[in-house]
Amino acid sequence: MKKFLLLFLAIPLLSLTPENDTAKFIGKWIGNDQIGLGFVTFDTEGYAYFEIEGQVFGGKEFIYDGKKGKMTYSINTTTNPIQVDFIITKLQNGEQIKIPCIAKFIDDNTMHFAMGFELTRPTGFEEPNSIVLKRAK
Repeated sequence: MKKFLLLFLAIPLLSLTPENDTAKFIGKWIGNDQIGLGFVTFDTEGYAYFEIEGQVFGGKEFIYDGKKGKMTYSINTTTNPIQVDFIITKLQNGEQIKIPCIAKFIDDNTMHFAMGFELTRPTGFEEPNSIVLKRAK
């Protein structure tokens, strides 16, 4: 009977999902770097937005390189640090550009974030491509 009870208690513990899930990213994040104050938003539909100095870049539809585009994101929480990709798609022809990033949560409302502007994924959170983001309330 004790073995059955132990098994009954262990099964729910084995089925718990890991702490690093994509839902932790959903929301608006504030960062301040050498460019100034900016925002990154991850929405529940898979779209991402950047807002810097009042200008919005990304989302369901925006103008990119003179053409209409959209920006989505994908998150791989099985890696350490977490891999985040911003995917910019030109709506006219489907051409895509991926901006590889990494993220590491400090706590539920703070994360280190680094972007690979050379289209290569960063390996650490060193300056100048790294920023600390705080969840907007």
